[in-house]
Formats: sequence, C-alpha cells, structure tokens
Amino acid sequence: MPDNSLIVPTHVGIIMDGNGRWAKKRGLPRSVGHTYGAQNFRKITRYISKRGVKVLTLYAFSTENWKRPKEEVSALMKLFHQYLVDSLTDFREDDIKVVFIGDRTAFGPELVKLIDETEEVAKDRKGMLLNIAMNYGSRAEIVEAVKELCHEVRDEGLDPDKITEKDISDRLSTGGLPDPDLIIRTGGEFRLSNFLLYQSAYSEFYSTETLWPDFHEEDFEKAVSVFNHRNRRFGGV
Repeated sequence: MPDNSLIVPTHVGIIMDGNGRWAKKRGLPRSVGHTYGAQNFRKITRYISKRGVKVLTLYAFSTENWKRPKEEVSALMKLFHQYLVDSLTDFREDDIKVVFIGDRTAFGPELVKLIDETEEVAKDRKGMLLNIAMNYGSRAEIVEAVKELCHEVRDEGLDPDKITEKDISDRLSTGGLPDPDLIIRTGGEFRLSNFLLYQSAYSEFYSTETLWPDFHEEDFEKAVSVFNHRNRRFGGV
C-alpha cells in the first residue's frame, strides 16, 4: 500500500533497463523480454499516474539502441507499432496525455503516422503527461537546441550575450516542463546513458537491481521513500 504521507515527485524519469537480461535468465529470446517490459510499462504508468505524478518521462529507445542486433531492433519496431495501435485508445480512461520526444525521422512513415495520431488523440487530456523517449539522445537534443539559438542569433537579431539557461531549456524536447525530481534506473546500472542530461542537473538518482519487467508498484514506492529521505539543497547549504 502507498504511504500517503510521502511527497510524490512532480516529474519522474525512468530508464527502463533489463528486458534482455530478464529474458536471458529464463532461457528466452531478448524480444520476449521486451514484450513483457511493454506490458509492465502500461501497468506502472497507470499506477504512477494515480499516485499523483504530473510528468513521467520513460526512456524507451535511445539513439544508441540502433547498434543492437538487427533482429532485436526489428522486434522492437514491431512492438512499438503494436503499442501505438493499442495506445490510440490506451490511457483514455486514465486521462493520460501522451507525447513522444526524440528524432522520429528515423522511423518508417507508418510508425511516424501512428505517433502523430497517438499524440493528436491524447492532446486534450488533462491528466499526467507521459513523455515517451523514442530514438532519443540528450546530446543530440542539446545540439538541436543550440542550432535553434544560432539561427535566432543570425536571422532574428538575438543577442548572444543575453542567452540564458532558460533559453536553452525552453528549446529542449521538455521545454516548459519542470526538470525531473527523480530519475529511476532499473537493472542495477549507475549511469544516465544519454538521458535528460541537461534537465537532470539536480535530479535525485535511484538505481535498483530489479529488472524492468519485475519492477512493480512496491518498487516504485521504495524509490519514492528514498527520494523523501534525500536532502535536496540545489547547490546551497
């Protein structure tokens, strides 16, 4: 049962790691792990929404994941496609707004069409904002933000000496959103892996050995409990 005395983070980011290892431990193909991970994604998203989190950003597929074996990438693309078909009605009762961040130009036209349709269907929902990071890399995101500012300096007379941190933040995929309070990584690793690098300057980081398909409600509650015992000073005393 959730502890309602705990402060729930406003923005949570999750690096969903361990699907392949979960399958390997059971003698199954890595693609099966991704299928179970996708099923868990739906369940955990709904739970986190009900807990009162305002923004949830999930790392689904990084720009580096294209380096994986072709059969695994192909299975992931098919899984994304099926998820998008389902998500045209998914989360409707939960009033969850779905947005995709990352470079979608690398995907096929049918997948891009489904992404656009999913966002359109969910655009007027008022509940939790779900950012799904697909073909996302934070360094590339920062580069694009810098390019946009350079164009504004060249074409619109923006004074480079007046560029602020907020100007950069506003041009990121998460522009206008609060920075993540808590970033959770499943699978036992202690690195961000190119996820929300600029936005996570003062995020609390929580790593668990639990592999993503086994990450359940009680695991999220443990992360929230740890978050509540951190002393967030934001560079102060």
